[in-house]
Amino acid sequence: MGKSRKRRGWPQVPAPLAGKVIDNHTHLPLWEEQIPLVEGVRLSLEEQLERAQQAGVSALITSGCQVDELAPTVQISEEYPQVFCALAIHPNEAALHAKVVATAPDGQTYQLQPWHEKYSLEEAVGQVYMAATSSAKTVAIGESGLDYFRTSPQGKAAQQQSFRMHISLAKELGLPLQIHDREAHADTIRILLEEGAPERTVFHCFSGDKEIAQVLADNGWYASIAGPVTYNANEWLREAAAAMPSSLLLVETDAPYLTPHPHRGQPNASYMTVWTVRKLAEITGSTETDLARQLVNNTRQVYGEAVAAFAD
Repeated sequence: MGKSRKRRGWPQVPAPLAGKVIDNHTHLPLWEEQIPLVEGVRLSLEEQLERAQQAGVSALITSGCQVDELAPTVQISEEYPQVFCALAIHPNEAALHAKVVATAPDGQTYQLQPWHEKYSLEEAVGQVYMAATSSAKTVAIGESGLDYFRTSPQGKAAQQQSFRMHISLAKELGLPLQIHDREAHADTIRILLEEGAPERTVFHCFSGDKEIAQVLADNGWYASIAGPVTYNANEWLREAAAAMPSSLLLVETDAPYLTPHPHRGQPNASYMTVWTVRKLAEITGSTETDLARQLVNNTRQVYGEAVAAFAD
């Protein structure tokens, strides 16, 4: 019996969810070249948003997390009613604004771009402030945090400084904080506790085990669950999701990355949130309807009525 043919191309729209949900963290394409070209097809932004509506993903929060993406991300959120935005300097960007260029644990050496040369780290965070306060469609500061996989050890100090500045900014603006935490759980938690976490704190693309889930639960921090929870090898992540109180769960795609099973290896977009929600319902023993309702209630608690109303 031959091997099954690997799926290619953009996934078809899945059967719609039994209730509407919000993709609370994604990265919409700001320019056409940011859309993956797969078998000669680029799925336009408009088509991606239409597919999301068809699947029951009624609104989304797109993250702009480098200086050249801040204004275009705000613009996209202003153009489409169901799109909101989160803004920050990504931890990997923070090291570059500090002019740290060194080989990272992933084997890559990330080079300075014009915006890294132009702005110091403090000035870059200042750009976030100006962009965030320019539009009511900005509903979070993020993604900020720590990434010890794609930044060299020499860049850790800059990341930690940036993280502290973003914690302060989120509190100053009264906005939720979306955290990027990759292979840096202990320092991420330590800094949050030292600084005092914003009232609404979300671990985007949660990657901790059930012990880290307990830390989140104890502190009232949210775990935003993404595609990796559907991967066969990640039983530890499913155990962590099951350990979280349902009132502290959110869902996301982090598109164009981390496409959920059964479409892993294909392009990702917000309409693929469906597969993660269905796996999360299985993990938590909920119906799709009940889980969707809970996720929307949680979205309302974190991001407010303007976002959650799209799922009513």
